[in-house]
Amino acid sequence: MESKITKIWEIMPFIVMVMMEGCTIALTIFAKTELNNGMSPFVFIVYTNALATIILFPSSFLLHNNGGRKEPTPSFTFSLFMRFLLLGFTGITMTQSFSFLGLSYSSPILVCAMGLLIPTFNFLLSLISRERELNLRSSGFQVEVIGVMVSIIGGVEAEFFKGPLIRPTSSDDKLQFTNTNNNNNNKPLFVFSSVPEFWVLGGILLASASLSVALWNFIQKKTVKEYSEPMKAVAYYSLIGTILSAIVAWIVERDDATAWKLNHDMQLILILLTALFGGVIRPNIQIWFTRMKGPFYVPLFKPFGIAFATTFGVCIFPNSLHYGSVLGAAIIGMGYYTIMWGQMKGEEEKRSDESSDNLDKKIPLLQEKMEEV
Repeated sequence: MESKITKIWEIMPFIVMVMMEGCTIALTIFAKTELNNGMSPFVFIVYTNALATIILFPSSFLLHNNGGRKEPTPSFTFSLFMRFLLLGFTGITMTQSFSFLGLSYSSPILVCAMGLLIPTFNFLLSLISRERELNLRSSGFQVEVIGVMVSIIGGVEAEFFKGPLIRPTSSDDKLQFTNTNNNNNNKPLFVFSSVPEFWVLGGILLASASLSVALWNFIQKKTVKEYSEPMKAVAYYSLIGTILSAIVAWIVERDDATAWKLNHDMQLILILLTALFGGVIRPNIQIWFTRMKGPFYVPLFKPFGIAFATTFGVCIFPNSLHYGSVLGAAIIGMGYYTIMWGQMKGEEEKRSDESSDNLDKKIPLLQEKMEEV
């Protein structure tokens, strides 16, 4: 009995992570639908992050403890405020504006593909900022370079070659689910892709969102060293990002006051689900599994979104999915895993070098003692 419980407990993180990727794609399709039905992406970002901040802010102060350690609260300096400002701008305002605009112009499969470019941008930024040395002798570094090249090739392919439809139909109806409520003018309940699509523009915006995430990662690493209370840091930059997003939304929608009005219950449901899942549930589960399984466990599941998006597109949405976009996403996925493999090899090489250095330090001490004898 205990062995069965142990096996279930070991496989549970895998099941949960796969389900989370499926839920992410489902929410992406839901968001695509509402954007296609007229909801402003900028207003959606403001409402979603405002709700997430309302949940995060009090909980970060009530539930925070430094692992039981009593440490002084870090001082809130102007330098730290500027870091939170940059985190909110890059991680929320820029990333989400580019993401949802890109989604409105393309489809969930391209969202999955371009999202896998984040490790590529992380690698390039680390070289530009000289955080990493150009060590071509390292096998891990070589593998990462190959992964970056494969990812870029896949991104270009997905961007500029859509190819024929996987499941073409004679009907113009792209969806099998329609809202028959007269008040909604027979608007579709679920949309995978819209007509017309601005595929190249959507891909550029989504790639820009991945670059924004890479910038956010770069700033976050240095902020964590300066501010030792991560949950409070998340709450602070979430609040700042919401304010900045509200300013952007006001500028964009200043001539359309109706953009701030939720037209039906589905938009409210989408905002609630996105705020709870994307802002609270998913980050906490990812942190939990990272502590349990290590830093490489959670990223392993990100390419699973391609499988879910392809399955949904083929099974439910005819006239929506193209061979070229799926092939490009698959190539980027291969590059993504190659970069991760290179990072793992790099970590192994680093540990091996550290152990050999420690051994070199011990040997002279041992020789000195033998000489004394």
